[in-house]
Amino acid sequence: MKHLLSIEDLDRSAIERIVERATRFAEVSDRDIKKVPALRGRMILNLFYEASTRTRSSFELAAKRLSADVVNFAASGSSVEKGESLKDTVLTLSAHKPDAIVLRTPWAGAAELVSRWCSAAIVNAGDGKHEHPTQALLDVYTLRERLGGIDGASIWIVGDVAHSRVARSNIIAFQRMGANVTVVGPPTLIPRGIETLGCEVRFTLADLASADVVYALRMQRERMSETWVPSLREYAAWYQINAGRLTARQVLMHPGPVNRGVELSGEVLDSPQAAITAQVGAGVVVRMAVLYELLAGAKAPSPRRQRSHIAGGDDQPEPSTTDALAEGEDSDGAVASGRRHGA
Repeated sequence: MKHLLSIEDLDRSAIERIVERATRFAEVSDRDIKKVPALRGRMILNLFYEASTRTRSSFELAAKRLSADVVNFAASGSSVEKGESLKDTVLTLSAHKPDAIVLRTPWAGAAELVSRWCSAAIVNAGDGKHEHPTQALLDVYTLRERLGGIDGASIWIVGDVAHSRVARSNIIAFQRMGANVTVVGPPTLIPRGIETLGCEVRFTLADLASADVVYALRMQRERMSETWVPSLREYAAWYQINAGRLTARQVLMHPGPVNRGVELSGEVLDSPQAAITAQVGAGVVVRMAVLYELLAGAKAPSPRRQRSHIAGGDDQPEPSTTDALAEGEDSDGAVASGRRHGA
């Protein structure tokens, strides 16, 4: 895998491979020293043209836990404010020879363009209303940890689907993993033709209780140039997920940031059904797995796990290079601690 531009680039086996590798890295995150030398000497550039808390911080943490060198670039305060184009910015930063560029922009298709302008591996961290592939991967990881798998699960994505890059990536990823996806929202916020992605479309929450997973989306007002709903109060009355609509058996998810009191009530946001903080935690290990896959994965065997182990059986995962790295070996198989002591 040279780039991660779209979740459509990954089939089920590729998604499972990344999720499996993230599971290995989760073990590292539980240790006192949360670092492995997997990407030592590599440079990763975080290039963000939009505000971000979760995605940017988790990519930075992921790279540092893999021992990579990290450079953070924000459009604010840079030559972008003087009129420099995306292409010229990329070409300028490429002179520093980054191994990977993590890119977030407000422009759909920008990640694809950037992948043609430089030799670095490109990770799409969100391109306008188009896609957000690593969010879809961490959501699959979170649900596998919570439910054991999503084959046959009913997942309802509720809210502003029209302006959501997360919705598009998740519809594809969830279906590739065997789930049945339904999108729900006011007609003005459901894109025409979205059924072609294979999902069902509804305009009310009447049968919400049939869902196994409820995935709420916020109103993306920063992407709206006109009025799409009469008011936030009326939107909340029809589509807010609250204690009266969410059942005890359901899992509640949200990509963040949450508009508390709009798409989610405070009581469900703080309820045991909510997996939102688990999603944030999953972001680091899944993005570690993505960066490793792009920059070192081709040199290492894919970690595999027997199905019975995933389901809670006794079979143990097969050893992999990722396990070796987690135990302190570098990608060439040499023990890092030995090298430090001159072995």
